[in-house]
Amino acid sequence: MSLNCGIIGLTNTGKTTIFNCMSNTKAQSSNYAFSATKSNIGIVDVPDPRLYKLDDIVHSEKVVPATVEIVDVPGLAKGASEGEGVGNKFLADIQQTDALIHVLRCFDDDNLAHIEGSVDPVRDLEIVDFELQVRDLDLVERKIQRLEKLIKSGDKDAKRAIEALQKYKNHLENFGNARTAPVAEGDEVYIRDMQLLTDKTVLYVCNVDDSSAVEGNDYVKSVIEYLGSDDNLIIVAGELEAEISELDDENDRKEFLSDAGLEEPGVNRLIRSAYNALDLQSFFTAGPKEIKAWTIKKGMKAPEASGVIHSDLERGFIRAEVIKYDDYISLGSEQSVKDAGKFHVEGKNYIVEDGDVMHIRFNV
Repeated sequence: MSLNCGIIGLTNTGKTTIFNCMSNTKAQSSNYAFSATKSNIGIVDVPDPRLYKLDDIVHSEKVVPATVEIVDVPGLAKGASEGEGVGNKFLADIQQTDALIHVLRCFDDDNLAHIEGSVDPVRDLEIVDFELQVRDLDLVERKIQRLEKLIKSGDKDAKRAIEALQKYKNHLENFGNARTAPVAEGDEVYIRDMQLLTDKTVLYVCNVDDSSAVEGNDYVKSVIEYLGSDDNLIIVAGELEAEISELDDENDRKEFLSDAGLEEPGVNRLIRSAYNALDLQSFFTAGPKEIKAWTIKKGMKAPEASGVIHSDLERGFIRAEVIKYDDYISLGSEQSVKDAGKFHVEGKNYIVEDGDVMHIRFNV
C-alpha cells in the first residue's frame, strides 16, 4: 500500500509552494488567484535514516524508501460550491486520498494579495470546511435518494442506512464535518463508499514567514486555539523550505536549516505526522539487490503485510523470518543476529512491528 494525501486550501495560501517542497515533481506557482488549470500530482520519498544504516551493513545495489503520493488541487475560494473560482471542480481528484493536508496562510505579504482581503487563517479554515461540507452533503443526499428506492423493493438494510445517513446529513447542514457526526458505532460503513472529504484525517499546515519557522506567530496561535490542540498541526515556512529544497548539496541544506534554527525540514515532520495520524508504519526487506521500505497499517499480521509486497506472498504465506532493526544494527550482520539467538521465525498470527526486517517464505 502507499499513502495518498491531498493538499487543499484557499488560493494564494502557499499550497503549491508546500507541494514543491515535498514533491519530486515541481509545479508552477503564481501570485494570481485561479491561475491553475489542473491538479498537480507528485511522489514524495518518506524520510527514514534507518534504511541507510541498514545499507551500511548490507551494501545493497539500491535503497528504495517508502513513498507518499501528493495531489495538489487548485486553490479554493468562498462560494466554490456555487461555481466561484475553479478549485471545486478538482475536489474529485482528492476523493480517493487517505488524508488531507490543509494549508493555512499565516504570513503577511503585501505582494501577495489575499483573496478575502486580509490574513485570517481561522476564517479561511471555516471557508474551506464549508465548501467540503457542501460537496459531502450533496453526495449524502444522493445516496439517501438511491436507498429510498431500495426500501420500496423490500431491502431491509436500506432503512437503517437511511437513518444513519440522515444523521450525517443533519450534521453537515449544521456546518459539522462527517468525522464528528454523532452516529452509532458501526454506522461509518454507510459512508465508506463515498469517500467523504470531511470524514478524512486532516493535517493542518500553518505556512509562516521565515522568522516564524521555529516558534510560529499569532496567526498560528489563533489556529491552535480554534482547533483546541496542536496534535495535527505543523508549522512550515514554505518560502524558506522552497529555497532549501533547491539546494543540491546536502551539507548546504543542513547549514541553511541550522541558520534558520531548524533541525530538519518541516515537510519531513509533515510526512511523519501523516504516518502517525493514519496509524501507518514501515517494515523493511534487505538483500544484495535492494533495501526497501514498505508501508503498512499498524496491527497488520505477517501474511497481510506480505501482500503489500505481492499478492502471491500473502496467498502462499508459510512463515516470516524476522530481525528486529535495533538487533541488526547493534550486532552488525544477519549471522551475528542468529548467533545471538535473536533471529525470529514467525507464523501467520505474528503482528508486524515498525522497523522489522523481514524475509517471507511462501509457496504458490
